[in-house]
Amino acid sequence: MLDIKDLTVSYGRTRILNGVSLRLEPGHSLALIGESGAGKTTLGLSIMGLVEGSVDGQVWLGEKNLLALRPGEMRSLRGREVAMVFQNVEDALNPLQQVHSQVMEAMAVHLDGTAPRAAVSTRASRLLEAVGLSEEKAGAYPHQLSGGERQRSLIAMALANDPGVLILDEPTASLDSLTKGDILELLRSATAGKISLVITHDISTAARLCRRMAVMYSGRIVEMGTTEEVLENPRHPYTRGLIRSYPDMKTTKDLQGIPGHISQDLCGCPFHRRCTQHIQVCKTEVPPLQKLEGRWIACHRGGIVPLLQVEGLGKGFGSFQALDGVGFTLHEGETLALVGESGSGKTTLSRIVMGLLQADSGRIILEGEEVRKRGQDFYRRVQMIYQNPKESLSHRMNVLQLVKEPLDVQKVGTEVERRQRVLQALEDVELPVYHEFLECYPHQLSGGMAQRVAIARALVLGPKLLIADEPTSALDASVQAKIMKLLMKLQEDMGLAMLFVTHDIALARKVSDRMAVLHRGRLVEEGPTSELVSNPAQEYTRMLLEQASDLGRRRESQSSAGGWHGRCGAGSGERMERAI
Repeated sequence: MLDIKDLTVSYGRTRILNGVSLRLEPGHSLALIGESGAGKTTLGLSIMGLVEGSVDGQVWLGEKNLLALRPGEMRSLRGREVAMVFQNVEDALNPLQQVHSQVMEAMAVHLDGTAPRAAVSTRASRLLEAVGLSEEKAGAYPHQLSGGERQRSLIAMALANDPGVLILDEPTASLDSLTKGDILELLRSATAGKISLVITHDISTAARLCRRMAVMYSGRIVEMGTTEEVLENPRHPYTRGLIRSYPDMKTTKDLQGIPGHISQDLCGCPFHRRCTQHIQVCKTEVPPLQKLEGRWIACHRGGIVPLLQVEGLGKGFGSFQALDGVGFTLHEGETLALVGESGSGKTTLSRIVMGLLQADSGRIILEGEEVRKRGQDFYRRVQMIYQNPKESLSHRMNVLQLVKEPLDVQKVGTEVERRQRVLQALEDVELPVYHEFLECYPHQLSGGMAQRVAIARALVLGPKLLIADEPTSALDASVQAKIMKLLMKLQEDMGLAMLFVTHDIALARKVSDRMAVLHRGRLVEEGPTSELVSNPAQEYTRMLLEQASDLGRRRESQSSAGGWHGRCGAGSGERMERAI
């Protein structure tokens, strides 16, 4: 058994690992994921006794505390009982020795000359053959091998003495997809029955090699559970950010990063500066790693929390039932797309949440409290972007007045401070801030600029929830793409949650984490966008997806049918524009 207890590693005043505890039984595999600088490699090197910093805590391998061993004792154990495949392949291999000789050397240092050289050579050859290297490749020098072949050589060296513990540090880094697949199959076989710790930033490698996963941030474990649970339903905001950042063949939403960078804060939650849901206690107290509903999570709020909960919402207009028992949950920092054809109840629902319509039944809960009336506090936290920007912006106000009005109503700051917030909001949505533009009225703006002004107006108070009701339906495709990229960037930078209302399921799949499908006032399907798009459960959802696919095919067909004439016409238009 490998039992790590309260492991701390420091380099001067910089703490790289901060109280890490893990326990692995024989046959168990654990993936350790996180950004560069999280402390993953330091953990592996600490187990091997190879870190140069100050080390505290305990690392038990069976009955031995590895941190208490003398250097000679650790050398005799390293490679024989615990072995590591290092991240930097080039540095780990001796450029002056053939690969076969290096595998032999890995065994010879533990044999003290007791085994015949021929037997050692034979075992080295078998190991290299087992990892897929021919006799010719075994006699080569490292520079004569490809990256995948060098990686195979290191694996053979790590397996040379049949250790009970294998530490694999970025075992598939810089490999092409085919070679990576071969290496993963090899590692799966090599680690069977052993304790294996896989250190990687590659989520697909972790998923294929390990049944359990731990997420590390700033030297601490912030989430741990089965690999399937962690990847399909991340509970810590940092884990969700990592998964959003990683592309795979199931990804539908455009990639998003995590704002900011890893810091070495010694007080408070190490992630609070980048977290979309931090509260005051997060700044002062370190959250303990505790088991919550089968998952280990280090978060004062118990993981990602619900921001908006809609329960049993009903609304009728005379004999017409616009909404019938609709309910869903929108979490902090998440985008939920509300999709369906015209008349399905999408806009009615968003207007009820915003307080522009009164529901007949049901309730709305914001940050754990039922919304009974909507005052200034509600509208500080919730704002809306409307479908037609020029209809939602007063034609009697200029840009400066339009964006400043929410601050005036809420009496936020001084006049100078309000103006500064307006200028910042305009810069955030990539609009100019010179005097002439601030004096423009809505009729003097293009559709795209007017929508950006509407977005700046909605964001100037720093809301937690943004309701976007068909925010790009009145815009051409190019401007639509720019507006959606802008909204996603703002969500990433500001930690916004977004209820995105649209009839365009093709657009929804590119911007949402989860999707809810409305049909005739009822919620017929809800789930992660990638899952709902790839495997819809309801016929109506399948119909929406098929219609979106048919429309895409027709666009491609029309584009290809234009041929040379389309290109010639475009060129003529460009020449005419230059002439004018």
